[in-house]
Amino acid sequence: MPTEQGKIFRNAWIAGVRQHYPDDPKPGYVTPWDDTPDWERAAAAAVYGQVLTFIEVSNGATTKLSREQRGRFIALCWIAQIHAAFDDPKPTYVADWEDLPAWQQQVDADIFDAIERHAETPEAC
Repeated sequence: MPTEQGKIFRNAWIAGVRQHYPDDPKPGYVTPWDDTPDWERAAAAAVYGQVLTFIEVSNGATTKLSREQRGRFIALCWIAQIHAAFDDPKPTYVADWEDLPAWQQQVDADIFDAIERHAETPEAC
């Protein structure tokens, strides 16, 4: 199950990058799941799990969050995973929401939406 959840996160990231990135994305941004580093796979699955738990403990009230709030949640969860994986991450890897490029903010919100859709109807994603 964590592998499937991580793939859903990664596929949502790639789809979002293809939609929102202003130019041709860096190859690492659209690397397929099977070629993604182990730490990143684990991080994707962990963040999926955090969103799922958030949905569950709020009794589905996450549907009332704004798009920005959804994106912020993904960004914050991802920052924690970066700190868990790296002792001294690059500052850009742990940038606060306000410091993220607009395209990345949109992608993070898309990821939350994809996870929420999958949680409602697993066959939808």
